[in-house]
Amino acid sequence: MAKAKNTKLLANFDCPGGGQVWVEGNHLFVGHMRQPTGTTIVDISDPRKPKTVAKVEVPEGWHSHKVRVANGIMIVNHEKQGPAGDLGFGGGLGIYDVSNPAAPKHITNWRTHGKGVHRFDFDGRYAYISPTAEGYVGNIAMILDLKDPAKPQEVGRWWIPGQWTAGGEEYPWENWTPPRCHHPMRRGDRLYVSYWHHGYYILDIEDMSKPKLIAGGNTSPAFPHPTHTCLPIPEPLKGRKIMVVADEDVAKLWPAAPAFTWIYDITNEHCPIPISTWQVEGLDKDGTPQPPMMGCHQPSERFKGTIIPFAWFAQGLRILDIADPFAPKEIAFYEPDAPQGHELSSSNDVTIDDRGICYLIDRQRGVDIIETSVL
Repeated sequence: MAKAKNTKLLANFDCPGGGQVWVEGNHLFVGHMRQPTGTTIVDISDPRKPKTVAKVEVPEGWHSHKVRVANGIMIVNHEKQGPAGDLGFGGGLGIYDVSNPAAPKHITNWRTHGKGVHRFDFDGRYAYISPTAEGYVGNIAMILDLKDPAKPQEVGRWWIPGQWTAGGEEYPWENWTPPRCHHPMRRGDRLYVSYWHHGYYILDIEDMSKPKLIAGGNTSPAFPHPTHTCLPIPEPLKGRKIMVVADEDVAKLWPAAPAFTWIYDITNEHCPIPISTWQVEGLDKDGTPQPPMMGCHQPSERFKGTIIPFAWFAQGLRILDIADPFAPKEIAFYEPDAPQGHELSSSNDVTIDDRGICYLIDRQRGVDIIETSVL
């Protein structure tokens, strides 16, 4: 049975499993893991009675499991999934007018070389994306200008030296996992970039055409989990600038205990320092290896003050207060029942709306709509 602390289930929205949820106004946008369902748009005016108002499909062999909306524009990723399907569809982004969410209008597809785009950030003008690109090994970081959504324009790109093999760069990772930009996130004139088993990077994008490296770091040589998300906190905590770094409990370099989240002090951004970690109490009893998807996945990109919801795979929704970044504490949680036909839940993403309601999607099936007293 579901377990809860300071939370209450309002509704379960039944739908195929998904990778991301996003709220804009009175609508929930759901990016799904597997074709043919690409994106579902849901009216959540009454969160106890969610209603599907539109769907966007993708062809066999592709998925669009990430979605962001701002200024009436919806962006979804197009990424190759498996060997089947029409390669002509192409990886990249799908761009839609959702000024009327019940009637999304396709504007254009932005195409890139290779597998496509994995994750991205979007502020209504610029998209900060992680595409594969011709001549590069793995995904890189790229900035697109969508001033005219029908004609996206590349503004700038950044990669780890060694990725651009077509440019003559020597590839130094024959005995390591290939580099892969996972998730760029913007805050002011900085881009905080997770790079999977190659750690994280902080970039200066005051000149977006020429992103500049400020600092980077990597825990993967000591901890086998990939770096999933770097979430900068806008206000200082205890007089320090803070970045939350979530490792994902998948793709482990060797059998290990479940992944957790780190808290970094980036007051001197040229020298980021981890100052604390947090793990679900009792999950890692003695460091013994456990199966994947038992531990951390990612924090919500939206949060309130110092209170941050996390999707924690089999442990569901965890809500942390990092007011003291040296000692983060859990103040609420919701552990959902496993979807029918599955042994464990697999909470993949969470977001919040202006009412403080949480939307927790399971990568296998369904969205739980959760009220909490702490947001």
